Amino acid sequence: MKVIIQFVQTAQRKGVEELVKQKVDNLGQKYDWLIGADVFFKEEKDTDGKGKICEIRLSLPGPRIFASSDEDSFENSVAETIRDLEVQLEKRKAQMSTH
Repeated sequence: MKVIIQFVQTAQRKGVEELVKQKVDNLGQKYDWLIGADVFFKEEKDTDGKGKICEIRLSLPGPRIFASSDEDSFENSVAETIRDLEVQLEKRKAQMSTH
């Protein structure tokens, strides 16, 4: 599975890159029909909220799946986004198996 990681207007962090690659690879092993993942990290500096945003868009047969979360650290954002994607992937898997 092809994984593309981009840091949008924020410094690149190797630890976060390795974490997201590991998590996305785990998804790829569990759901072998995944084609690729686009991962975007953004940081809102002028926000009152948490400000560390992780967005992941998965390519797979059918419509793409997208999830995003805004947490106090990129590690927490990755974890929350992966949890959201797993829920969507389970729903998609159930739809695929009924056809």
